[in-house]
Parts: sequence; C-alpha cells; structure tokens
Amino acid sequence: MTVTALLIWLLIGLIAGWLAGQLTRGAGFGLVGNIIIGIIGAMIGGLLAGALGFAGPGANSLLWSIILATIGAIILLWLLSLVSGRGRV
Repeated sequence: MTVTALLIWLLIGLIAGWLAGQLTRGAGFGLVGNIIIGIIGAMIGGLLAGALGFAGPGANSLLWSIILATIGAIILLWLLSLVSGRGRV
C-alpha cells in the first residue's frame, strides 16, 4: 500500500465516521474515533454492496467510497447501540 492510498483510506474513514456521527447522534467521535468508525464502516459497506451485487458508479469513485463507508458506519453504530443495550443510535 502506498502512502497516497493510506492517506485516502484515512480521509475516507474520517469523513464517513464524522458523517455517521452527525447523522446518528448529532456529533462526531473525535479524529481517531471518526477514522476508526469510518474504516470499519467502509469494510461493512463494501461487503454489503458486494453481497447485493451493487457496484455503483465506478469502483474507484471517491464519492461512492464515502457513501458506502458512511452507510457501513451507520450500520456499525446501530449494531453497537444494540449490543450496548441503549437500543438506539
């Protein structure tokens, strides 16, 4: 993995984690928290899109990657809220 690819992963994770935080609880999780939530969300979103056979508009589109990562991060936060017993995100 090149340094550029790593920086793009971190940027996508940061944006997706922040967006998921804004959409679910009205606030982000801090720099590191947003990146972690976003990267895990990207994995979940990618797996889900692949399982549904939905490739989207260009596999290398930055916007598409952010959308998938955000959807995955929202799903992750929802699952974490169920496990923690809060019952809502």
